[in-house]
Amino acid sequence: MAPKEDSIPTTSQVTINVYDGTRNPFSAATNILYTILDGNQKQHLRKEVRAASLQATGLPFFDNYGDNYCVLAYAQRFQQAGFVPVKLSPRQPVAVDLMLIPKDPQFNFADAPWDVIKVKLPFLASGIDDATGRDRYEMLMEDKPKALAALLNITTAMSQIFLPAGTPLEYIKQAIWDESIEQDRFFAWCDPKLVDQVRAATAQGVFAPEVAPGIFHPGATASWKQVQFGEANVQLTFHENDKLEIDGQSYIKLEPDIDYYKDPLAHTVLEVLPHAITGGLTNPAVVYVLRWIAGRRAGVPEFSPPYVII
Repeated sequence: MAPKEDSIPTTSQVTINVYDGTRNPFSAATNILYTILDGNQKQHLRKEVRAASLQATGLPFFDNYGDNYCVLAYAQRFQQAGFVPVKLSPRQPVAVDLMLIPKDPQFNFADAPWDVIKVKLPFLASGIDDATGRDRYEMLMEDKPKALAALLNITTAMSQIFLPAGTPLEYIKQAIWDESIEQDRFFAWCDPKLVDQVRAATAQGVFAPEVAPGIFHPGATASWKQVQFGEANVQLTFHENDKLEIDGQSYIKLEPDIDYYKDPLAHTVLEVLPHAITGGLTNPAVVYVLRWIAGRRAGVPEFSPPYVII
């Protein structure tokens, strides 16, 4: 007689954990509305509880695209957060970490004073005296907090990209303060060797090239976007015709940014075109949330720029 096969479970389960903008478990004295939909867009849970974690069991297992669940969390006075697809299986429970930030988020840079940042990001202090660097940085913090948040988002994400030799951040020599640091990008002079490093990383599946980069980045000669996450990937755009000699070495202009969406069509339709119509720019608070959630889902080291959202 053939041995009896183990019974195959027919349902799945997921645990949703909610954090706040300080990257700590959500502790606000308010209820959280949890929602779970399957890949067929059928709702299986909509429950409001005052708890930063919820476990949902008995979710149907389809053994097809229906198992690509969507999980959402919402609280009054906070922005909704979610993740999709969350692939569920009866073989293994799944946990999803989400982040809720206030509808009117404020940036707290207490952990990012100039004396710390000039060591962490030496290219900001390159080519200028310390007093000038401090004045420029503190003015950025005071007058353009979204731009500073974007700078810290992008550089933190760049430090977590591993090229054949080093990270992209290690190839930046000097910030281009004259072109301003904006809430969606900054400009800097970088070692031309970074182009070859990105090409090599592209061959390893780390990046994908952008076609006709000059359309969205005037003057650009080449551009590659990280493809590790579903959202909030770093894009490195090069302006190889713009050069500067520093200490006897030639450097080229680099334009790093982070887009909401990895898919080029989604990026164009849902991000570029609306911004072109409204004059808006990528919101660094949204990037902060998307990148943190994506990193937690991917199981990589936590995305932890030296500031928090309160």
